Amino acid sequence: MGISLLTLLCLFGVRYLRPNWPAPLFAVLLTTGLTWAANLPRFGVETVSGYTGGGLPTVSWPDFKPGLLRELVIPALNLAVVSFVSMMLTACSFAAKNGYEVDVNSEFRVLGLVNIVSGLSQGFAISGANSRTAVNDANGGKSQLVSVISALAIALVVVLLSEPLQYIPIAVLGVILIYALWGLLDLGSIFQLRKRNRPAFYLALFTFLNVLLVGIIPGIGLAVLLGLLQFLQTVFRPTEHLLGVNAEGMIHSLDNGNDNDIRPVDGVIMYRFNSPLTYFNVAYFKSRITDLVDSDASQPRWVVIDVVASFTHADVSVLAAIDELKRELKQRGINLVLAGRRTELTRWFRMDRSDSKVHDLILVPDLYLALRLIQSKACKETDSLRADSPP
Repeated sequence: MGISLLTLLCLFGVRYLRPNWPAPLFAVLLTTGLTWAANLPRFGVETVSGYTGGGLPTVSWPDFKPGLLRELVIPALNLAVVSFVSMMLTACSFAAKNGYEVDVNSEFRVLGLVNIVSGLSQGFAISGANSRTAVNDANGGKSQLVSVISALAIALVVVLLSEPLQYIPIAVLGVILIYALWGLLDLGSIFQLRKRNRPAFYLALFTFLNVLLVGIIPGIGLAVLLGLLQFLQTVFRPTEHLLGVNAEGMIHSLDNGNDNDIRPVDGVIMYRFNSPLTYFNVAYFKSRITDLVDSDASQPRWVVIDVVASFTHADVSVLAAIDELKRELKQRGINLVLAGRRTELTRWFRMDRSDSKVHDLILVPDLYLALRLIQSKACKETDSLRADSPP
């Protein structure tokens, strides 16, 4: 307790008197010197005394039985996922704090490369070190040169200064980590999610409690699993919108509370499904459209689907479901129009059909042209009725 209080006093004192100085370094030097001079381990102060020997580690290649790969696949995948998530949590947290962007692809490539090198040199699995990053940030490190200097300093200490390491109190390391990471703890933002995004709030709270009660690695693993389940739920049951037009002829969502002039088009259902269509949610997509058609008292003659957000790839099950939906609507006297991605949809349906004919599908470039097509056909039907009617 005394060592911890002395460390805190040193940290806050240096931060107050000399904010630009590395307070954790001074705290380690002060407490290590005091521990060595007063021989504090004899009073029960635990130190980093398990480190013995000096010099650089030797690398040897042990015999490896290929049969072990079968037992290592699942643990390796779990460790890879948890390592990546842990690294991205650290990177995104400090990026948000210091106002810069993180390239996820670059981070993932580097993580893979360093783990390959670590595996070939008998190292352990590597991820983002949130403790080292926090200490670096607390000391004012801003560039990648910090990591280079840190690596050189570690090599110097390992080769020449290994003996003094045994006098560093463990309590000092714990206090420094808590001091460095305290600035990242933002409970206010977590509780703000309760109003803005309730599923995200529950996920954040679940992660927070899991790490405290279960541990870092299992806690993050369970949180990742819950996040994937939430994502699947969103894809299974995404948001949807019925579209209409305002007085200027602009297409908007009917549930847009900012514009009360938006009205549905007579005889037309314009629908937007806010998720990529795939084999496990296309059945829900079909059922939603048929339910909307059956519940519409105006007996629509056209169903227009905004495919920009939902048709993202050529899924065979999705293309087959569209054919089924078109036939079901045709039996009810309703025409199906797919608005958007006309070139891609034409190519996808031709690849899917043996006869290479897509003339029975109505594909238009966008929603506005879909409405113009419907109006044109309505005018043509009106003219035909006038021509057939007696004078």
